[in-house]
Parts: sequence; structure tokens; C-alpha cells
Amino acid sequence: MDQPEKPPLVSVIVPARNEEQNIADCLHSLLEQGSGIEIAVETAVEIIVADYGSEDKTAAIVAQIAADKPHGKHVKLVSVPPLPQGWVGKNHALHAGVRHSRGEWLLFTDADTLHVAGKLPAVIERAQREDLSLLSFSPRQEVRTWWERAVIPALYEQLAKLYPYERVNDPADSAAAANGQYILFRREAYFVMGGHEAVRDAVLEDVELARRTKQAGFRIWFGPGEGIVSTRMYRCFGEMWEGWTKNLFLLYHGDSRAVWRTAAALLGRYLLPSAAGVMFLLFGSTPLQGLGLAMLFFAGWQHVACWRKLGKEAPVAAMLCLLPGALLISLLLLNSERRYRRQKGIRWKGRRYRSRQQV
Repeated sequence: MDQPEKPPLVSVIVPARNEEQNIADCLHSLLEQGSGIEIAVETAVEIIVADYGSEDKTAAIVAQIAADKPHGKHVKLVSVPPLPQGWVGKNHALHAGVRHSRGEWLLFTDADTLHVAGKLPAVIERAQREDLSLLSFSPRQEVRTWWERAVIPALYEQLAKLYPYERVNDPADSAAAANGQYILFRREAYFVMGGHEAVRDAVLEDVELARRTKQAGFRIWFGPGEGIVSTRMYRCFGEMWEGWTKNLFLLYHGDSRAVWRTAAALLGRYLLPSAAGVMFLLFGSTPLQGLGLAMLFFAGWQHVACWRKLGKEAPVAAMLCLLPGALLISLLLLNSERRYRRQKGIRWKGRRYRSRQQV
């Protein structure tokens, strides 16, 4: 009699530094990934939390979850050694986590993500069926404050133009991208392209991993993660400012002219028509007031279109964030470009990294 095929083992590796607000919810959602709901396939899961120098209760929370039976046995806490010179903290944590893994598949995901129960088996089945070596989802973005609503949707609209899914997923196209909040790797391919050690000093390690994997001849796939995974990236304005300053210039391939063009286009598309519309309404003659209404309608329609591209309806609160959003994104773009161009250094998670342009 044929023995039943063993379910594939997936090692989920979560880098964590001062994540006491997020880590418990993330782990509980990951512990619900083992059994397939939509397909008759099971997936064995081990979860490795790579704690890299947390100064809060992150490690204690993980240890408590790991001690709970029976599911806690699938959770392992790894204390990452001190950061060596030339490494970015997250990359070193993921590298350390992989060394404790056994899975034939490696899922790298962030501590601020939430995973829809039972979806991982279908994701693994798809990767196997389509012979994918790297599969990445861009999580659904949770936005709650005015500054999140002002910045996140419009920024992701810009990123969709920079990294179109159809180009990334075309093996004949050199374009490559991934979102580090959810990257599934076939273990063999991960080590062939050098793993996180090969991108040890890369601030934008997800895009660099995708590029190297595609260049090595492996198939990659990148797409929206609606119904699979969600995240709230930043809980305070300072985190958002640091995070996007760290990433934006690199996402624009270190091209200063592209950054300035985008900032100018945002101001011209949203801020200037709205400001002019308000001025015409308040101080203009009747014909100018009509023009002002038309300009405001045009700016609002552009914002609604942006939200709908993300699969959302634009709430009234988001419309009120239109003007500060255009200004904030432009400032973020220019600040990121300035810090990299002047080599001012990048701060993230309490650490400072030299600001160099990735090759």
C-alpha cells in the first residue's frame, strides 16, 4: 500500500524588534495556517521568531505563546546574535532564523502582519503547481489615522506604476519586485541565490532578493494579497516618516530626477488644483467660482480613482486628507532623496545605517 505523502513543511520566519503591540496577534494568525480550508491539502508549519535586540516585552510574549499547549510547540524563539558590521538588522535576523529552520519552503513575514486562517496551504499548492521559486504578496493596507489615509493609498498607487505586476511576473522581463511583508521562498532557490547573506547590507532587501532570484533563472510571482494577508505598517507618524524616508529613494532606483518629477506631478495633480479651486470659490467672480468647483471635483475624482485601484471605497475622511497627503508624500520623496544623496544616514528601529544607493 502506498504511504500517504507527507505534507510540505513551511518554516515561517518572523523578524521582531520591539514588537510587543503586534507579535501576539501575528503569531496567533500564523498558528491557524496549517490546515487547508479550500483544498484537501495539509501543510505542516513551524514558526521561528528571530528577536533582534528587543527592549520591550516582545521576547516574553513569544516565550509565553511557545509555552502554551498544544499549538505553542510550533513556535520557536531565537535570540539573534549582536549585529555584525556590514549587516542591516532585519537581514541579519532573517539569516539567523533560517539557520534554525527545517522547512522545504521558507515564508518571511513581518511582525505587524495578520494572516487569514488556512490560506497558506493554497499558496503552497499554487507555488508548486506553477513551479514558482519565489511568491510574494503585497498585503492589504490597514489605514486608521488621517496621515495613514493621506499617504498610504497614493503612495501604493505610485509603486504600482514603478513595479507593474504583469512585468514582474513575466519571465522575459527584467523587472523584479517583492514585498518583504510576505515572501515565500523555495528553500533550494533561496540558498542558490545566496539568501539574506547575499543582500546583507541592502535596506530594500525584498526587491533585491527578487531581482537576484529572477536573474538566477528562477520563476517569481508578485501580486496583491487581499484575502491572504493584511498589515498596518505604522502606528505613529514618526515611524511612517522614518520608514518611507528609508525606502522611497531606493524604490525609485536612486533616480533623483524621477523623485522630483513624481513630487511635482503629485503637487500639480492634487494640491495645486485644490488650492486654486478653494481660492476661486472664496474670492473669485461667479465664472471663477464655477471653475473652482470643477477643479475641486477633478482633484476629488483623482483621489477616488486612487482608492478604487486599491480595492477600496474612498471615505469622506480620505477626501479631507487629499491636500495634506499630496504635500506629505512630496516631502517624503524629497527628504528620502536628500538623505541618500547627501549620505546623511538612515534611521530605523533605533539603529542608524549609512545611506548608500543599492546597485
